[in-house]
Amino acid sequence: MKVVWKLKQILSKGFTLLEVMVAVAIIAIALTAVMGVQSQAVDLASEARFMTTAALLAQAKLSEIEAMGTDGTKAVSGDFGEEFPGYTWNASIDDAGAGLPIEGSYHLKRVDLSVACCGEGQYRYALRAYLFNPETR
Repeated sequence: MKVVWKLKQILSKGFTLLEVMVAVAIIAIALTAVMGVQSQAVDLASEARFMTTAALLAQAKLSEIEAMGTDGTKAVSGDFGEEFPGYTWNASIDDAGAGLPIEGSYHLKRVDLSVACCGEGQYRYALRAYLFNPETR
């Protein structure tokens, strides 16, 4: 019975201002950490979405470049239209076999393709591929 009476006496006094301030400070620190982790998770999700989309777009554009041929082309660029607003691409095509002592190396082309998004190139994906075109001379 004495314990219950002591507990009631302690609870009736309430908290001091210092205890409340310490509790609020602990909660503020915890919420700041949680919000930082949440912000980082959103950034990582955006980057993962870009990398997935950019890889697929780069492969599709590389297929288009391969289909149209690489004769005489040095640099091309553009965007992906209304389906992927904000996404742009740049490609440079060079002779990869120049100076190689292998017969027919002049058929080898190096394609450097980059896909960017979100204005100032906040996100950038780069792809390098080597194409063999037996029709070039």
